[in-house]
Amino acid sequence: MSTPPVYHPRCWNLGDLLPDDSSSTVDGRLAALEREVSRFEAARAELTRELAPQRLRELLGAYERLLEGMVELSAYGSLRFAEDTQSPRALALKGRLEHLLTGMQNRVLFFILWWKGLDDEAAERLLPSAPADADYRHFLLDARRLQPFTLEERAEQLINVKDANGIDAVLTLYSMLTNRLQFHLEVDGEVRTLTRDQLMSHVYSRDPARREAAYRELHRVFGGEQTVLGQIYVNRVRDWYAENIELRGFADPLAVRNVANDLPDEAVAALLEVADENASLFQRFFRWKAERLGLPRLRRYDLYAPVGTAEETVEYERAVELVLSTFARFDGRVAQLAERVLADDHLDAEARPGKKGGAFCATVLPVHTPWVLLNYTGRVRDVATMAHELGHAVHSLLAADHSVLTQHASLPLAETASVFAEILLTDRLLSEVETPAAKRELLAGKLDDIYATVMRQAGFTRFEVDAHRAILDGKRADELNDLYLTRLAEQLGDAVEVADEFAWEWVSIPHIYQTPFYCYAYSFGQLLVLALYRRYRQEGEAFVPGYLRLLAHGGSARPIEILAEVGVDPSDRGFWRGGFQVVEELLADLEALPDEVP
Repeated sequence: MSTPPVYHPRCWNLGDLLPDDSSSTVDGRLAALEREVSRFEAARAELTRELAPQRLRELLGAYERLLEGMVELSAYGSLRFAEDTQSPRALALKGRLEHLLTGMQNRVLFFILWWKGLDDEAAERLLPSAPADADYRHFLLDARRLQPFTLEERAEQLINVKDANGIDAVLTLYSMLTNRLQFHLEVDGEVRTLTRDQLMSHVYSRDPARREAAYRELHRVFGGEQTVLGQIYVNRVRDWYAENIELRGFADPLAVRNVANDLPDEAVAALLEVADENASLFQRFFRWKAERLGLPRLRRYDLYAPVGTAEETVEYERAVELVLSTFARFDGRVAQLAERVLADDHLDAEARPGKKGGAFCATVLPVHTPWVLLNYTGRVRDVATMAHELGHAVHSLLAADHSVLTQHASLPLAETASVFAEILLTDRLLSEVETPAAKRELLAGKLDDIYATVMRQAGFTRFEVDAHRAILDGKRADELNDLYLTRLAEQLGDAVEVADEFAWEWVSIPHIYQTPFYCYAYSFGQLLVLALYRRYRQEGEAFVPGYLRLLAHGGSARPIEILAEVGVDPSDRGFWRGGFQVVEELLADLEALPDEVP
């Protein structure tokens, strides 16, 4: 029997994108791309409503190849920067590539703008109809969906330049600033200097004093930077409004994200309203947790406090084995695709100073195995994060038969495979434990995760709506603190005591800066997956092929169409309430567990 490979949490290998970042290598790639851009520009004169369908298909192929070259270089710059946000070399490379690639994107922008500007009759005549061209057809139809919010060419070019040298540069500074922050925490009698991810591992400590100290240190450090971070956010909001509302004509700031996600406003409204309806469900959970912990009332410091007694650390190799074997129990191909990320050396799991915090999966091109970033500290929750991000990678690899134009699922569906992978892991662990105490700890941990994924993210979205409105009404950044606390109080009710320093927690949430209104996609994905997982438990192996087909769509069809295949209408409040019914079942199971007899 062969020995299984050994994987280490070292820095990833970016050699599939560029062999190195020397000037000669980067310049050579840019020069080749420049030649392709020039050739594509020469076709501009051909673009009339009388263009032959076959010529449009040829131009689409050339545009696709151009995009692939740009995406590779852009991804290399971003991933090198993520390795070490404090590296002047990585920062300079990222900035240079962003500047040059923005210029190239502006030079080929005319192609999509011409397509969007065609009358319906001409567009219908030119649309590819062959089955082999389905990706091109969907891409073109999706582009025309955005036509009402598209400006003339010069304005679009100016916005691209403005973004690269303006708000995108400011957001890079936000990332540099927040990822260089250091935190100090006393652990076992020794004051340690920690990264944010290392610090936050202690909010899951069984020691209430350490949980409180970790949160206080987080807010002390971020609070010290609140003036700068708050001003960055104010400029982010104003830029979002100026471009998208004043220039492009979107109805409101949230509608911008809904259109990008290709979701009806009413579907997102239904999701957020049903989440608000079910705040009491989690308040009930928090009261249960306070009782288990022997507290009269849960403090916000204690929100993720474990209810068990054992301090468990999972070695990295064990985590890898646990995740891959869990995937294999569901479907062998899923496990094989996840293992490709490790075998291709595309996973960076080491927690180290300067590295970008958190976790993500970067899908670059269909021909490349995705790159996954973790900050692994040995917690059980880190194992779940590994499953989550490898789930994203599996989703991308299942959709790798599509074009770079259509591989990426829309944001709400992009969380399907990742959240499903987490639930597979939890279900596997629940099946292997025997005592009520062990089951209690796992169920409580799962409800912690669902709260963080559904209610907390929906709360961030509600806060963003409030914050965008307040800033446009002339409120200062520090005046947003009361808005944040108000939303938090509505969500937690009288079940949780919230200390004053949580008022500026919002400045530490990168998504509201980098991708406004992204957060509801987590709520969407979690509730969708709960419903799908209920079906899996009912149908068993018969469920798997249809689920994998859903993932294999990637972004090659509209989200509403993909969801219709599995019988889901996201505008139906009853559907979202069904997801919360699963949460209530988990809570009832938790409450029914007997106390162990000594």
